[in-house]
Amino acid sequence: MRVKIGELQEGCILVEDVYSWTNRPIIAKKTVLNEELIEILNVFKIVDVNVEKTLITGMPFIPNEIIENHELLSLAEAKKVELGMTDLFLQAVNGYKKEFISWQSGLPIDINKVRNILMPLLEKMEKSPREILNLYHLSTREDYLYHHAVAVGMISGFIAIKLQYPKGDWVQIALAGCLADCGMAKINPSIFKKTSSLTLSEYEEVKNHPLHSYKLIQNIPVIRKEMKIAILQHHERLDGSGYPMGEREQKIHPIAKIIAVADTFHAMTSERTFRTKQSPYKAIELIMEDNFGKFDLHCLTALKSAIVNYTVGDKVKLSNGQIAEVLFIDEKAPTRPLLKLEDNGDVLPLDRNRQIFIEETLA
Repeated sequence: MRVKIGELQEGCILVEDVYSWTNRPIIAKKTVLNEELIEILNVFKIVDVNVEKTLITGMPFIPNEIIENHELLSLAEAKKVELGMTDLFLQAVNGYKKEFISWQSGLPIDINKVRNILMPLLEKMEKSPREILNLYHLSTREDYLYHHAVAVGMISGFIAIKLQYPKGDWVQIALAGCLADCGMAKINPSIFKKTSSLTLSEYEEVKNHPLHSYKLIQNIPVIRKEMKIAILQHHERLDGSGYPMGEREQKIHPIAKIIAVADTFHAMTSERTFRTKQSPYKAIELIMEDNFGKFDLHCLTALKSAIVNYTVGDKVKLSNGQIAEVLFIDEKAPTRPLLKLEDNGDVLPLDRNRQIFIEETLA
């Protein structure tokens, strides 16, 4: 929704790039606004901006006035506008957080509540699957655990759709992905809130969370047996390097392999205490190259089909801030196409410039 600058508050999320008199945006879309950034908008004399209906906290953003086609809408009219993926996602994160806190206090999982939190997002994703690629902009260090659960559910569901699972199955897979880390509720909260490196004993405790997750969901009848096994095994790796059992290859359930890819991908694209987030393009490249042999190739290919679906002529933003046009795509290395830089027209082969990578496609 478009609002006047004076209506903004900390936690608002930009829907569009904000431009002034330059060709480069002064603030990029999906940026979470703070007081300093709002002041920058005032300095550049920006009159109004397009923001999400939900704050980064998951709470609704309720301005006094909303501008639509340069006309002011009443709040009643504004509420009739359909919520977008970002709004639904942040509301789901907020709902999951409340449930997680109840699990920490010892209450059992209410599977109907979790399903109701996730279903609006899954229905939205089914219509607009590529929107899952924008979720990495929203992750925060403070609420990573809750963002991660909801995002892994969505990404697991997406991969299952690409692998042609029927709807009843991929919805269950998404639910399993969302609950894969529910066992973190049984880990000492001081561990996952820690801002310094974990000790060996703390890391060993974290590695028990798949077991805790399994125990929390094992007696829920509406969750199928294969989903329960997948939750237990979602940190196993094909080469035997995973946990908690160190299973290999065929002993790992196919659905666990789906959640493993979704879990790792979202972790790599999220802002975390110990490392900065990667773009979806960089993350899939690292998983394919640096973790070769750990993840199921079919699941990786399914996820890659969503990420690397630009075509010749598309505009992309690079990690160095430059804008470029895709000239040629090599099927063997689709994350590293031949590009033409917008600034000077130079041709840039990404396969020979490994220090530069695509951050995102531009509309």
